[in-house]
Amino acid sequence: MEFIDFFCIFLYMIASVLFIMGIKKLGKADSARKGNLMSSIGMGIAVLSVLISQDVFDGGVIAYVIIILAIIAGSVIGFIWAKKVEMTGMPQLVALFNGFGGLSSMLVAISQYCALSGGSDAVGTDAFTSLTLGLTILIGAVAFTGSIIAWGKLAGLKMFKKNISIPGKNFINAGITFVAVLGIIFYMIDPEGGLGIAGIIITTVASLVLGVTLVITIGGGDMPVIISFLNALSGLAAAFAGFPIGNTVLIVSGCLVGASGVILTLIMCKAMNKSFASLLFKTVKKKASAATGEHKEPKAMSVEDAFLILEAAKSVVIVPGYGMAVAQAQHAVKELCDVLEDNGCEVNFAIHPVAGRMPGHMNVLLAEANVPYEQLKTSDELNPQMANTDIAIVIGANDVVNPAAINDESSPLYGMPIVNAYEARTVFVLKRGQGTGFSGIENPLFTMDNTVMIYGDAKQTVSQLVVEFEND
Repeated sequence: MEFIDFFCIFLYMIASVLFIMGIKKLGKADSARKGNLMSSIGMGIAVLSVLISQDVFDGGVIAYVIIILAIIAGSVIGFIWAKKVEMTGMPQLVALFNGFGGLSSMLVAISQYCALSGGSDAVGTDAFTSLTLGLTILIGAVAFTGSIIAWGKLAGLKMFKKNISIPGKNFINAGITFVAVLGIIFYMIDPEGGLGIAGIIITTVASLVLGVTLVITIGGGDMPVIISFLNALSGLAAAFAGFPIGNTVLIVSGCLVGASGVILTLIMCKAMNKSFASLLFKTVKKKASAATGEHKEPKAMSVEDAFLILEAAKSVVIVPGYGMAVAQAQHAVKELCDVLEDNGCEVNFAIHPVAGRMPGHMNVLLAEANVPYEQLKTSDELNPQMANTDIAIVIGANDVVNPAAINDESSPLYGMPIVNAYEARTVFVLKRGQGTGFSGIENPLFTMDNTVMIYGDAKQTVSQLVVEFEND
């Protein structure tokens, strides 16, 4: 083995170790930045290893120029985009990133096929290589178009309506999958001939369509789970892409992303009390809850009156939701947390796994505001003590605190574990208006006897409460 080959293998090993350690550190808020940095360094080493091992630097000045221009263009676009996007747009951005990951893997596989057609001997024609190349196209294409649909739903675009239904969607999706797999078989039979060309085209087109039909029927409220699933697909596509091009570090990194995405998807499904199969294959129709008794109007309260109640509280649980992200109220919430603690009150945050529009959305927001990680607790941790909590402050959350999930079998949310905010002695609900949440499901919490509504912008409301404490 030549020295250059040994050196590249050594770099691959370092990159793989950095990926594994980086993902492990991403599991805790206090080490997440370091984990992200380690993963980035690992990716840089991996890119350098590929350039060396594939003899890219022997391609002359043109190779240098193309690579440098691509790196600069991607870096500038990513930096500007990430800087300009609001936290409310972060889920959409994550969905697009998943899609681009799938697209890149698909293009790598297609380029490898083109290299084979051009007479290159760098691409194998054995059955295993052909299979992995075909699967890369299939999975990458599904991740790409599925992520575009998820982005459209989260962005609220009219062309991606929430309640799109496809009659017999499971049979249609099964048929499209069969066609995509058939294309892979065609390619495996004749990788260098006309049948192989037809197979690649069939697989690519069918897979792109499958991504649309698979995700378009899923409601916007389930998008956090779907984003996690699409992330797993993009990782799996990258792992398969590593086989036809003989890139070990791509296989390792893709497996890490795919495995972590699958685990997170299953965790979120458990949090919603849904099986992943039901999420993908069942068509859930919303049922209107039967009206019981007289219609009750929510009770509204001013900030000044709310302060008088909050001042006497000894235990407070804050339940954040997407409305907190919309109002960009996380820093004001941290200030309220501080003044409450100075007043002798114990404060905790109840973080539901599917609160917000993407996995970990609330954790990211509160970490940005320097809320101690120890105060971020799951609903399972806080629900047993909710009945002894003086005040639960719900900030922009809806479905994750909806008691219909517990006591209304006709509700689409029935069976989903929630934060039992309704059990607190008093519940403050901070909302802009009287509308329903993203899922469009009515929440009986808003009209319960122990609940009061504080209407208005959440950031302004919380800031006013902080001022009341400071002036007291």
